[in-house]
Amino acid sequence: MSSFARDLGDTGAPFRWDTCRRAVIRTELDALFFRLYGVSRDDTAYILDTFNVTRGNDMKAHGAYRAKNLILAEYDRMAAAGLTLETPLTEGESGTYRSTLTPPPGQGPRHD
Repeated sequence: MSSFARDLGDTGAPFRWDTCRRAVIRTELDALFFRLYGVSRDDTAYILDTFNVTRGNDMKAHGAYRAKNLILAEYDRMAAAGLTLETPLTEGESGTYRSTLTPPPGQGPRHD
């Protein structure tokens, strides 16, 4: 992975594995793909309900279908910001949608 990162211009140490941070990143990406493909919220909920293994694992670990709840909440935040294929994600002060990650994506904790 180090050589791939260097090819992309990233010369820093590898990012640390952070389960909670990765959950946020996956949630944002999943919601973004549903939005960009134009999948409605109801259809998104239906599609997520077809992931029986994920639902079962979430129910055991969290007592609720956590992945679905997180993705739909992020989907709603993106919808409120008007994020679509025609009005894509924008970074910077003018952007209406912002990641909830702190520090922002690509600036997370790295190994020494």
